[in-house]
Amino acid sequence: MAKRKSKKAQPLPVEVDIVSDFVCPWCWLGFKYYLQAAGKTKPRPKLTFRPYMLDPNVPEGGADYKDYMKAKFGDKPGSQWKAMREHLETAGPAAGISFDFNAVKRRPNTMDAHRLMKWAQGQDLGFDCAEKLFTAYMEQGEDIGDHDILVRIAGDIGMDEEITRDLLEGDKDKVEIQNEVLFFRGLGVSGVPTFIYNGQYAVQGAQPSDQHRNVIAEAAQSDPNN
Repeated sequence: MAKRKSKKAQPLPVEVDIVSDFVCPWCWLGFKYYLQAAGKTKPRPKLTFRPYMLDPNVPEGGADYKDYMKAKFGDKPGSQWKAMREHLETAGPAAGISFDFNAVKRRPNTMDAHRLMKWAQGQDLGFDCAEKLFTAYMEQGEDIGDHDILVRIAGDIGMDEEITRDLLEGDKDKVEIQNEVLFFRGLGVSGVPTFIYNGQYAVQGAQPSDQHRNVIAEAAQSDPNN
């Protein structure tokens, strides 16, 4: 009697939380590397952006970028910052990014950018919102803490500009964003980007796409309920 062929186990759904900040160049580079892996995965993982604020003490109106960097690194930024910048500018083009740090004039507080992302994700526009925010800040040097710029981005991705402006002028979801930032800090997230797969596996930093592919495959074979 012929043996039945065993059915190949079907991959389980994979959910990915990306903990990031929109003024973090490594977050954008890491996101691009993730997309290279996710784009070759079926079914494609479900992606959710989670907020993180690299510096929650930046004033609501932002700060002069040069003054901010001088306070952070001193009058003459050391070799570490120079090496980091050179690496980003070298790696960016292959990932589809043209970093232009010289264009950045303001270091924004990113609370409102994270609020916009929350509302965009509620309309299944999270991917488009992330791309617009990262591009505006790191390629075009725009102040993504400025409400006019955030409203324009909202309109560009298909959100209602008038409603977005009204929401930005108020305090809606500020407490929720702050609590979510604290939640991920409580989980041990101390640097971004951090990618969390099915609440079980983490990839930290701008890791190459192969690492994401490996973790996606592992997460797809593991039942998060067990």
